[in-house]
Amino acid sequence: MSDSLVAKWWRGADRPGWKNFAIAMLALSVALVLSLFSAAVAQQGRVWAAATTAAMALALAGWVGVTIVPKLARRTSLRWLAYQVDYRLTREGIVYLGAVFVLVLAAVNTGNNLLFLVLACSLAGILVSGILSRAVLTAVDMKFELPEHIFAEQPVLAEIELTNEKQALPSFSLRVVGETKRRIEAAQILTKPVFFPYIPRLSAARQKVELLFPKRGVYRQDAFGIRTRFPFGFFEKTREVPSRLEIVVYPKVSPSAQFFEVLPLLSGEMASFFRGRGHELHSLREYQPSDGARIVDWKVSARAGKLMVREFAREDERRVMLVLDPFVGTREQGVEVASVEGSDERFERAVSMAASIAWHFYELNSVMQFRTDKFLTPLTSSREIIYEVLRELALAEPNHSAAGGPFLDGLAGEQEVFKIILTARPQALIPSSLWSSSYFIFIDRL
Repeated sequence: MSDSLVAKWWRGADRPGWKNFAIAMLALSVALVLSLFSAAVAQQGRVWAAATTAAMALALAGWVGVTIVPKLARRTSLRWLAYQVDYRLTREGIVYLGAVFVLVLAAVNTGNNLLFLVLACSLAGILVSGILSRAVLTAVDMKFELPEHIFAEQPVLAEIELTNEKQALPSFSLRVVGETKRRIEAAQILTKPVFFPYIPRLSAARQKVELLFPKRGVYRQDAFGIRTRFPFGFFEKTREVPSRLEIVVYPKVSPSAQFFEVLPLLSGEMASFFRGRGHELHSLREYQPSDGARIVDWKVSARAGKLMVREFAREDERRVMLVLDPFVGTREQGVEVASVEGSDERFERAVSMAASIAWHFYELNSVMQFRTDKFLTPLTSSREIIYEVLRELALAEPNHSAAGGPFLDGLAGEQEVFKIILTARPQALIPSSLWSSSYFIFIDRL
């Protein structure tokens, strides 16, 4: 068993590095012998022999320092020297240091050798704890993975991977926590620690953690911390891992009670809009029990002797423009300062409503366009733009400072597309030409 372990180690060993190390040890051993010989002959009064051997010992040591040590340094990963490790004294550590302080007082006052021995062992425990915990934290790499698309109020599974890059030592009792190096406006991503009990040498361990983002918007994590209390728990040591992780959380798309109230009205308005406009005929087929009577072609049915129905081009039936008007009013227009917070809450409900409607048309594979006062998508398949729409909704902000300009006026000329407009404007400020081709959802009523 030992032969196989040795052979396995030798196959993965850095042979040139070990060769240089052996040469260095041999040269330093010769230098040590020469220095001891120099001291011996100096006591006998042989000055020249002592000086010569001392010079040879210094020359050997200098040669090792100039030639071999740099080669070994280049082959050694010294990243652990740059690790920033923060120390925090735990409650157990406070009790332990209190006991050490009592031992110091007792040993100094009594001069008892046994107390000095116990004190030395206690101080050695602190030293060993620092060395082992430092070894556990070094040469550990971290990877944090999240799903590509994340929605508010819907739990997602993230995966954290820790890789132990140490050649010989495992790592024990590690926790990954979210750290904040500076004050940031965006919320953190990782809010609870993730525990890794054991990571073998040259191996990786993975843990899944369920995350829940309560609101839409941007979430950032500017640093992670790899933390341990190993081995004795006297100190909690944290190694900081810089991060530039940033994610955009989409609005909630779970249909609410208000969405189910709006959807039948919306469907009825769309059916009325498209029924009043000519459709491009796609095909004729036999009647099925699930078909409505309005699509039966009675003339063709009379000639064929059986019920036939018309099918129209799908894209013409489901061409829709979704519009979010971010203007929610100003103080000059009658919005009180105390109600600004309430208007923001209604705007959040409007964003969620817009996301749910966009997702509804995505499931129907409709042709859709999305517009705000600063953003516009092409009129195309909703499956091509849905995540672009959700991202824009995730970043949308209410407008309290201006009247929004002629934003809605610019939509009045597009009469061939059915428009779903979420707005907080009074009905008197809405262009009259929009009413015939639009369905309005008033934010103040949500």
